[in-house]
Amino acid sequence: MRHGLVPRSLNVLAMFVLVVGFLPSWAETLRPTPALVLTADARALRYGATGPEVLENPHLRDKLRGLFGADWSPGPQRTFGASAYFPASATIRMLRVVELDYIAISGCVTGACTGHHGLLLVGPDEQLLARLDDGGFSHYYYYGPDAPGDAITRSAVDGAWLAIKDVERG
Repeated sequence: MRHGLVPRSLNVLAMFVLVVGFLPSWAETLRPTPALVLTADARALRYGATGPEVLENPHLRDKLRGLFGADWSPGPQRTFGASAYFPASATIRMLRVVELDYIAISGCVTGACTGHHGLLLVGPDEQLLARLDDGGFSHYYYYGPDAPGDAITRSAVDGAWLAIKDVERG
């Protein structure tokens, strides 16, 4: 009986070492990409000085509607449309993620800030990335020629989200 326990124990130990060996590389893909909030400069205001101005900018307006699709307006699946997440009180900053500079617009739905925050990133060549938190659920959006919508892109958006939240907390 004792001889049967030793091989089984070694098998369990070998499986544990094998699984633990793969965890760090798997966990790396889930960690948000580091982002850096840059000092303010004129680039941040390229498309407007407020959330609504950016959303209605002639260069971005159609792309933003394409980015959010049916979520642009409230409907049966969504209490608030995407534009409600970026009111006049939304902040506009410059942000660097993976050596690319983005204009970051962060805001929340007026009167429902607790669970309804939004982040819009306007990148090079007007590539658009966004995250809307809808009462505990995060929705991610990608638009542009190099917007794959994969885990790496999500990680970049989450890194930007965390960098902005750190600045807002002071």
